Amino acid sequence: MNYSKLILSFVLTIAIFFALNSKFGSIPPIGKFLNPYTGVWQNETDESISGSISIPELQDEVTVHYDAQLIPHVFAQNDVDLYRAQGYITAKHRLWQMEFQTFAASGRLSEIIGDAALNYDRQERRRGMGYGAEQTLKKMAEDKTTMALVQAYADGVNSYIDQLDPKDLPVEYKLLDYQPEAWTPKKTALLLMYMTKMLAGGDEDMANTNALRLFGKERFDLLFPDFFDITDPVISKETDWSFIDVPQTPSPHSDPVLDSISEIIDQPNPDNGSNNWAISADKSATGYPILANDPHLGLNLPSIWFVMQLSTPDHNAFGATLPGALAVISGFNQYIAWGETNATRDVIDWYKIEFNDDRTQYKLDDKWKDVSVRVEEIKIKGKPTYKDSVRYTHHGPVVYDKNFKSDEALAGYAMRWTGHIPGNGQKTFTELNKAKNYNDYSKALKNWVAPAQNFVFASTEGDIALWIQGLLPNKWEGQGKFIMDGSKSENDWQSFIPQEFNAHTKNPERGFVSSANQHPVDEKYPYYVFNDGYETYRNRVINAFFNAKKTFDVQDFKDLHNNNYNLKAAEIVPYMLEHMDRSNLTPDEKAIYNEIKDWSFNNDINEVGPSIFRQWFGKLYDLVWDEFDVDDTVLEKPYTYQTIYLLKNKGDDAFMDIVDTPEKETAKDLFLIAFKEAAIRLKEIKTEKGDYTWLRYKATHADHLLQGLPAFSVFDIPIGGDRSIVNATSEDHGPSWRMIVEMTSPPTGLGIYPGGQSGNPGSKYYDNFIDDWAAGKYHSLNFLQSSTATDAIISTQTLTPTTDE
Repeated sequence: MNYSKLILSFVLTIAIFFALNSKFGSIPPIGKFLNPYTGVWQNETDESISGSISIPELQDEVTVHYDAQLIPHVFAQNDVDLYRAQGYITAKHRLWQMEFQTFAASGRLSEIIGDAALNYDRQERRRGMGYGAEQTLKKMAEDKTTMALVQAYADGVNSYIDQLDPKDLPVEYKLLDYQPEAWTPKKTALLLMYMTKMLAGGDEDMANTNALRLFGKERFDLLFPDFFDITDPVISKETDWSFIDVPQTPSPHSDPVLDSISEIIDQPNPDNGSNNWAISADKSATGYPILANDPHLGLNLPSIWFVMQLSTPDHNAFGATLPGALAVISGFNQYIAWGETNATRDVIDWYKIEFNDDRTQYKLDDKWKDVSVRVEEIKIKGKPTYKDSVRYTHHGPVVYDKNFKSDEALAGYAMRWTGHIPGNGQKTFTELNKAKNYNDYSKALKNWVAPAQNFVFASTEGDIALWIQGLLPNKWEGQGKFIMDGSKSENDWQSFIPQEFNAHTKNPERGFVSSANQHPVDEKYPYYVFNDGYETYRNRVINAFFNAKKTFDVQDFKDLHNNNYNLKAAEIVPYMLEHMDRSNLTPDEKAIYNEIKDWSFNNDINEVGPSIFRQWFGKLYDLVWDEFDVDDTVLEKPYTYQTIYLLKNKGDDAFMDIVDTPEKETAKDLFLIAFKEAAIRLKEIKTEKGDYTWLRYKATHADHLLQGLPAFSVFDIPIGGDRSIVNATSEDHGPSWRMIVEMTSPPTGLGIYPGGQSGNPGSKYYDNFIDDWAAGKYHSLNFLQSSTATDAIISTQTLTPTTDE
């Protein structure tokens, strides 16, 4: 690693940015950081992956083989030893990352960054992240087996921490000048909450309420329909739902609370999503089912995933793990393969709360009910502790009140979120790792509460399936779109959809299952299903692909993972080109017009069409929805699909008119205005970057979790794709783990992700997968069937029980 570059960037950066791009803190003691004996210089070494290491409380020896990709193949004699070893090995390669994420989840960044992180920490405390983790921990504790495994994992992490000398601390601890603390089961619960927030922490109730107030219900329903004019759902339209005998909750016909709020807590990246699919044996060219998964998350370093093989005499699992959590999350064993995509259900609702004079009680059904108060003590590096009193109702935490983002003295807004409901998601994955067939798989899913996920499945027996699993409220029609009156219990969640009635399919007639964050079902499903914007493009490309021919092979799966076809552009660009007035285009504008006219709608890196489209449609989108640019009011503009529908079908609608001009514009006028604005910007980009090919325009990068450290990041990654494309790679977001598994006996797996196995920026394994990932290449996953080393193994380490002397 180039340490002169690191030091230069360190001095020039001045401050540290954490994962949410917020600027914090100041430089730590430079002398300590550069100390030749304990400082950063000691981190420029490859990982030690051989020899014997003594681990307290192991019952038997554990063998850890490493292959050339630094993937550990862990062979233990029992589950407790296996997960203790997983904790140790994961900490060895990813300690700082796994702990930093729990600090971020629990609202503790001020402890290591300083008071500039205080507002972020208050936000996470008020979101109830710590509270939710505690509920998860209580639920896990009810299952003695699960709790024993979670504790063993924590013990393994701590065994590694206890062996660390100051010189061996990951470089980020030295950079931020703090020490790792002991791992606990609660930290694992916090890591699970971190993922729950990422995948089920978004909502638009406040924004929808404001839009309803500003534009009225008829206009709101036009802009934000429950179903678009095309629906290609996760579960086929042909599904018979007559077996469902528990009705949807009837509506109380309660009016929404038409309140306004000027600022809300941070929302997860709207691009968080995924693809997965599986084909049956009949649809496979080899006669074996094939399964694929690619979760779309932030492109960060260290990478979000850590690949492992976890084996005992009873089971043998391989795939992507989450540093800080047990078991394989997306992977396969000897009998089945599984993967997940986000089910994107609306599982956060907001209730307006009316307090009494001293805010010790709140009104419910014309009576006063006591609030509970959770005092959040936020430690701040170098400053006194900050205390924030968060009131809890039966709905959940009162996030917004007179002390936080609201100025109403005797009112507040409480959050009801499935993330606060106790669940044992760890058991889902420890059981999936052991599952042998469809029944085992479906049984494991029953433990899953949040975030709602589309769990895809394939087995060596020939079955394929997909369950949309989570604890989902049985809402009345329209419930949760807008702020509700929290003083009426009729507005509460009355019940949950019985698990057996969650939408699912097994061995469908069409021969494949797939999900890409689209609508889970069509209108015939007998429960209310709503989310703030279902995906409408990737899913149609995927389903069209599998409907296009009779059989498919692994190469087809690779091609689909890396498919750059831009269906969104294909559905609007020809219309814009045809209906735009071209009579007064300048020569430069005519050249750009001809470039996009010749584009075949593939977002490949050397194309200029994607760059022109991004600029043109972006300008157009903002012109159409200028009515949503309202100061001090939370609003979200309509979804892209509905925007395109209106442009093509209601081009003279009042929303097409630009608010700040005396003329009355139509869609045709906006096409030209937006094109001319885009041409100006494209010319500037060409001057800045030399050209506006998609490679240079998009400039995909993988940043270190501490933004502002270029020496620890990778820039200008040569990969195509974009949002709404199967290869969903944007600037800093995309396929975080591509996996393909053919259900041979044993299964044959391929995988790749944008990073490397090591969390140490000084290691050759830190980012060594990125080039292959960008090129659409895969690595063979060496699925060892015994602890006997093979030619694929480059080193072996033995974990041995500590003996008393």
